[in-house]
This record gives sequence, structure tokens and C-alpha cells, in this order.
Amino acid sequence: MDPAPSPRNRGRIHLSPPDVGPAERARLLAAFDSGWIAPVGPELDAFEQALAEVTGRRAGVALSSGTAALHLALRVLGVGAGDEVLVPTLTFAATANAVTYLGARPVLVDVDAHDWTLDLDLVAEDLDERRRRGRRPPAAIVPVDLYGQCADYGRLEQLLASHADGTHHIPVVADAAESLGASRDGRPAGVHGVAAALSFNGNKIITTSGGGALVTDDEALATHVRKLATQAREPVAHYEHTEVGHNYRLSNLLAALGRAQLETLPAKVARRRQLNAAYRAALGEQPGVSFMQPAAGSDPSWWLTCLTVDPSVAGCDRNDLIAALEAHDIEARPVWKPMHLQPVFSDVPVVGGRVAARLFDHGLCLPSGSSLDDADQQRIVELLLARLRG
Repeated sequence: MDPAPSPRNRGRIHLSPPDVGPAERARLLAAFDSGWIAPVGPELDAFEQALAEVTGRRAGVALSSGTAALHLALRVLGVGAGDEVLVPTLTFAATANAVTYLGARPVLVDVDAHDWTLDLDLVAEDLDERRRRGRRPPAAIVPVDLYGQCADYGRLEQLLASHADGTHHIPVVADAAESLGASRDGRPAGVHGVAAALSFNGNKIITTSGGGALVTDDEALATHVRKLATQAREPVAHYEHTEVGHNYRLSNLLAALGRAQLETLPAKVARRRQLNAAYRAALGEQPGVSFMQPAAGSDPSWWLTCLTVDPSVAGCDRNDLIAALEAHDIEARPVWKPMHLQPVFSDVPVVGGRVAARLFDHGLCLPSGSSLDDADQQRIVELLLARLRG
């Protein structure tokens, strides 16, 4: 029998709601009162500097979304029509969408069955196959730090070095939209690649309600991205444009919100890690249940806690668990539907894909927000156990 409802759970429990409070309100109102109601101002400058520091980078550019960061990074790197970009198939659509904005084509690569990030064995096979057939190498590679777990950038860098021929250099743009606060091999999320994209959407670890950022060690790249994000206006008195730009800058008000959020990033990440550990302790021994595993040397932020359910063993499937939670106004959802199974990308090349497809068929994302309290999590666990045990 399902646990009885309790008074504290009358409101809906969301998957990953914004975790904001008086500090964010105060910072936002102070920015409002300052008169900087624009996509420029002291809060924006300070937020960019803080983002660079927390990711171990030299420069940050605050933007309207993580998608904008991916788009502009690839554009400044020269990705264009006819190019191909390697992208993991298990990701949010924005990763592949940004490639198409430039007239390029994503090549969708499967993920590792253990840590769910880009399968570097398949990347190596693709690069070898291109060399054998005399095909151009990809214009870029965009690994994704999935659900708060950083991809294996150290091995990727070694792989690309071994394939370098003195003619082609394959740049890496890290999609770190889901991993702020995580680390791998002692290095923070966002530190790898020519540039990395961050997201501050309302459901991310920290939020600016909507927004994102690009971080990089290349000051010239950051300057060019900042210009393109401001309609590519030239630094003259009148409005002069020598290239097509975009309206992608974050506002000073939202940057103020982001600064307040960033100050509590360690606590927010610590809470998500606590929730992840508690889910594993309560559910990890259940027949047919397996959790996304941390890779060696990885310290994920666990933006979302994810597991898979084998219905032949568990006696129920992923959808049954979603329905059991939804009946009590608790949100859960499948893991990302792979891009190679999305109708919009049905005609693009795919390298592998069976691992990602299996994870989508059986994978479940559980409520993981840093504002989720112990009592609410315990109720979620009890509902899941009741369904798993029939």
C-alpha cells in the first residue's frame, strides 16, 4: 500500500526547482535600485569574473542561455556549412541544435555504459575511419557533462593528440550546462576545452531564471563572443556592424541574481550529493535497479540523480515508477531521449547508439533539487519501494 499523504506534501514536488531566498531578493533589488536595468553593468562584470574563478578560467561571458554559449563558441571557432561536429547522442537537444544553427551537421556518438558520457572508444574509431577513407576530421567535438558528471577530458585530450597530423586541430567545446560544481581528476567542470558552456536555467544547480555563460582561457575568443552577443556592434559612436550579431547578453539584473546564487554553490552541490547518496542507500539493493555510476576520479555534482530499472527483474518498469510518483503530485521523468531517435535528427550520422537507447528505455530521473528536504525525499523513497516491491 502507498504511504498516506502528509500535510507537508500538499504542494507539488518538482524535479529540480529553483533554490532561491532572501539573499537573491536583496541582491536583485539592490541592482534594480542602482539603475543598471540593461545588459551591461557592474553586477554583470562581477558575475563574469566570479564564473571564471569558479571554473578555473581566465574569462567569462554571461549570456542569455547555455545554448547561446555553444552557438557562439562554435561560430568563433569557424564551424560552418558542410562541417561535422561530434556530439554525444544522450543529451539535451540544445547540444546538437547549436551545431545546426551554423549550417553544420552533428555526428551523434553513443555514450559509455558505465558513466553515461561520450564513448571515447567510438570517437577513436570515428577518427580512424575518417583517416582511412581520406575524409575530413570533425570541425569540433562537444562532450557533455551529463547529469552533473564530467566527461573524460583528460583521455580525450590524449586521444586528439595521438590523432594530430600537424594539419588539422580538432577543438573541444565542453557542454558543462549540467555540471557546475562538479570535478574530475581534481579539475573543476568548465575548465576543459577551448571554451565551455554553462547554463543557469531555472532547473539548474544555480539559476538566473534563464541564462548561461561561456568560460575560456582565450581572452580574444571571449572578446569576440561578447561582441557577437551584443549584435556585433563596432566600438564607434554610431551603430556600425561588420558582421552579423546576436542579442545574447545576460542582463545586469539577472547577473545580480546569479552572483547571489553562486555564493551558495558549494552548499547546493553538497545537498544534491547528500540526496544522491540517500537514494542509493535506500534503493541500490533493490532487484533490477541500477544507478548512474561515477567514473574513477570523478566527483559529480549530481544535478539529477538517475537510475535504470530492468522490468524483467524489478517486476515493474520506469514508467510505472513515474506514474506512482505522479499520483502523489511528484515529478519524475525519463532520461534524455537520444538525439538519434529524435525525428529532427533522423538523417544525421550515428556512431553506435544502443547504449543510449537502452538508457532511455529504462532510465529515470528522480527529484534532486537542493531545496528538497529529508522528509520529502523519504516519502519519494517509500513510494518507489512500495511499487518496486509490488
